[in-house]
Amino acid sequence: FFFLMIRRPPRSTQSRSSAASDVYKRQVATPTGLIVPVLRNCENMSFSDVEKGLELLAKKGKDGTITAEEMAGGTFTISNGGIFGSLLGTPIINVPQSAILGMHAIVNRPVVVGDNIVARPMMYLALTYDHRLIDGREAVTFLKRIKSEIEDPRRLLLDL
Repeated sequence: FFFLMIRRPPRSTQSRSSAASDVYKRQVATPTGLIVPVLRNCENMSFSDVEKGLELLAKKGKDGTITAEEMAGGTFTISNGGIFGSLLGTPIINVPQSAILGMHAIVNRPVVVGDNIVARPMMYLALTYDHRLIDGREAVTFLKRIKSEIEDPRRLLLDL
């Protein structure tokens, strides 16, 4: 799903300091704490290229060989606190970025289906964005698209 968000971020995603829309950040856990390397020119990458780029940056971060340049800039961040068990939170935008998406743990929660209460896997998403750069309608439309594609991954894989 990171690929979807990189390729189709909220409209007008740009940083406060540039009009670039090709820079993406995702947190990486290292032995000394979280770092946020930057993947550049991702709008032109295939799914495989994005994954390889993220894997390389994560390895460099964990090895301690990542450079300051590889962590500078960015327009959009994905924070996956769910891998640490986070159930809900509000991520904060790091200047000069325009938005950050927080993805939280998937856990079974009670849901009403018809007249019954049943357990279903649920995950909270939180999108924090700069209203000066992204309209609220665009942000909500983006979240609805993410929800739809998480619920039915065929939409992502088949680009529907």
